[in-house]
Amino acid sequence: MKIKTGDTVKVTVGKDKGKTGKVLQVFPKLNKIVVEGVNKAVKHLKKRGTTPGQRVEYTAPIDSSNVKVQGKDGDGRIGYKFIQKDGKKVKVRVLKTKKGSEDLD
Repeated sequence: MKIKTGDTVKVTVGKDKGKTGKVLQVFPKLNKIVVEGVNKAVKHLKKRGTTPGQRVEYTAPIDSSNVKVQGKDGDGRIGYKFIQKDGKKVKVRVLKTKKGSEDLD
């Protein structure tokens, strides 16, 4: 999965289309991500003993294919390139947009 925790993403599909937020969690095996302030859900908890019943609001995971990574020049797709750093080859993520490309890592 090319999306990492801390990336800023824009939702392209669904009820929250057009919203942007920061990635809080990534689930690579499920191909899902949790984005701050997107796909809010409510869970109703029953009363237990002296604890009253309540509604808990949380952000549910969405599929990673429904978002695009945001950069300085706009949204785009993620690619990779290799650069020389301290005499070693290092793999770096690159955001490719219509205006150009920028390094993310």
